[in-house]
Amino acid sequence: MASNLQLVPATAGKRLGAAVLDWLFPVAVLVVTFAIGFAGITRTRSGGFIIYDTASLVLFGGIGLGISLVYAAVLLGLEARTGKTPGNLLMGIRSADNDGYAPGAGAVFVRGLLTGAGALLTVLAAVLVVVFKWFDAALFILGPLLLVAAAWAVLVVVSNTWDKDRSLRGWHDKAAKTLVFDVKAGRDPITTGGIQGPYSFAPLDLPPVQPVLSPVAGARTAQVITPQAPAVPSQSGQPFQPGQPGAVAGQQQYRMPAAPAPVVPQPAPAPGPEGRTMPGQTMSYTAPDSFAPPAGAVPPANGQPVPHHADDDVERTQVRPGTAGPAPVAVLRIRLDDGRDFQLDRSVLVGRNPVGSAGEQHAQLLAVDDPGRSISKTHLHLLTDGAGIWVTDRNSTNGSAVTTPDGLRTPLAAGVPTFVSPGSSVHFGDRTFYLGQA
Repeated sequence: MASNLQLVPATAGKRLGAAVLDWLFPVAVLVVTFAIGFAGITRTRSGGFIIYDTASLVLFGGIGLGISLVYAAVLLGLEARTGKTPGNLLMGIRSADNDGYAPGAGAVFVRGLLTGAGALLTVLAAVLVVVFKWFDAALFILGPLLLVAAAWAVLVVVSNTWDKDRSLRGWHDKAAKTLVFDVKAGRDPITTGGIQGPYSFAPLDLPPVQPVLSPVAGARTAQVITPQAPAVPSQSGQPFQPGQPGAVAGQQQYRMPAAPAPVVPQPAPAPGPEGRTMPGQTMSYTAPDSFAPPAGAVPPANGQPVPHHADDDVERTQVRPGTAGPAPVAVLRIRLDDGRDFQLDRSVLVGRNPVGSAGEQHAQLLAVDDPGRSISKTHLHLLTDGAGIWVTDRNSTNGSAVTTPDGLRTPLAAGVPTFVSPGSSVHFGDRTFYLGQA
């Protein structure tokens, strides 16, 4: 296995040790019960015939077989769901499927059937001995068969020694599509997310995130159009232009100051005859409020005042206390068992050659190579939902299943959406993809 996955195949010695520990109890029970049963057989002569009383053999042999079958069923269920057996626990190994999860009852049954083929043949021979009453030859028949069964079982268990793929699989593993890992020397895939484990999306070669400036901060500063002050008529009847120099003797002039200035009280001019202002004197003028520049206005270079706005004091909008921005949206990706990974759109169709039905013309189409044709043309429909995806089996021929990060595998009901969280695996046909979050 790849070193970064931290998986170590179990050696032949540990496999054999675990198998011996697992078989020790049922073999001992069968040997003891059948020995007692054979010892209790009696024979009598009646009318020139020999009659054998096999009641004790049937009784004790039946008890031994019953106990062994119950033990085998419990062992099968335990290994199917967890990859553990008493021998596996003591030797520090775990059996798993191709994806590194619990192997399942079918795979465990196939492994046991192939390994114990010799034992089954011996049991069948014992039944024939009882039926045809070959008790005199029983030892010569069953003895060699027991030796052959034991040798065959040992040979199958250690057959991974001759596997060209670095002792990864034995004959029974190849038939059942299983793997056996040393969890003391490496990682336990069943409890850490399968073969890919926590490394399936670390790191993902995602494109770099491009910073995007705020359209307010990045916009050009709007140019302020300075309004022209209206012309104010003078006493002479001619329009007054701002900045017009000098006062004409005997005329009153209105002047627009270039910048606000404090008004200094001026002494009233001495009235002339008939109360009129004497020539050569200019009346002081205070601009009315409608023309006075607002407080704090800064004149530009041309001397014209710029209107002040309340937003000029800050360059960006202030966030009110307690107002949170939008929550970041997680990016969901899947990685196929062949190493390819894809970022998911809102709606995705997965299959050998997926085709959208009515209303699905804009779905993302993800075609998966499958030389064995175990995948249907349109096998799965994926609908992203922020924290995960909804997976729907599209009535596929070979079905689909989901394995959660804790190793629990659940078949998908056809046509029923099932929510799948990141870190889980989805099995469809003979292929698998892993759901991750980037």
